[in-house]
Amino acid sequence: MNAIARAAGIARSLAIYRGIPGRSARFRRFFSTLIRPGELCFDIGAHVGNRSLCWAGLGARVVAVEPQPDLARLLRRSFRGHAGITLVESAVGAAPGTAMLHLSSRTPTVASLSPDWIETVSQADGFAAIRWDRRVEVPVTTLDALIDRFGTPAFCKIDVEGFEGEVLAGLSRPLPLLSVEYVPAALPATLAVLDRIEALGRIEAMGRCRFQVSIGETGRFLWPNWRSGHELRAWLLTLSPGDRSGDIYARAEA
Repeated sequence: MNAIARAAGIARSLAIYRGIPGRSARFRRFFSTLIRPGELCFDIGAHVGNRSLCWAGLGARVVAVEPQPDLARLLRRSFRGHAGITLVESAVGAAPGTAMLHLSSRTPTVASLSPDWIETVSQADGFAAIRWDRRVEVPVTTLDALIDRFGTPAFCKIDVEGFEGEVLAGLSRPLPLLSVEYVPAALPATLAVLDRIEALGRIEAMGRCRFQVSIGETGRFLWPNWRSGHELRAWLLTLSPGDRSGDIYARAEA
């Protein structure tokens, strides 16, 4: 039964992230405004590879990082013939080593290394039916180690279900552009991530960070202009636990 649930969970993710007509074209248009051909992108939490495949289709060089063994097997098949994508079968955290990944067979998109995040979001209606029914020990690398190996990315996406703060703790330098997932049911973790992003910018006196939001899988920005960290925090604090999650984009400006 567990194997059937796992297969059904992966099929569900494929249908959501790679099977909806028009979504791939919409995201190609969206990311074409952020990514140039030849640039390096990190996909931290690659899941079923929809972002990596999109960026590779735009001519980017992609490092896709995914710790879930079932999804890594899927990605090895999906990335055949895509010389511009390198798969790293690992989690990313504050320090290299190993960690326990909590998995949901029926909903693999919510796999997390953070028990605290799982406990928090489990109180929200949107997560009430989810069961994290398996655990697996996975290797952990850091963003600094990935940068030492592959170079500094022009864009880094981080979508790791509540572990974004730990991922950024393993980064010692600011990046030109990155995105992190936010979940309204766990806003304190998101606010801590914003503090870290702004602190990284101050390390090298790169000036201010400006922010945008993309809700859900809309493939568009919420605001016509990039906003300050203060404005982003004010908007986040208007959200209710049941509101849709999405991605925050942070851009370093001189």
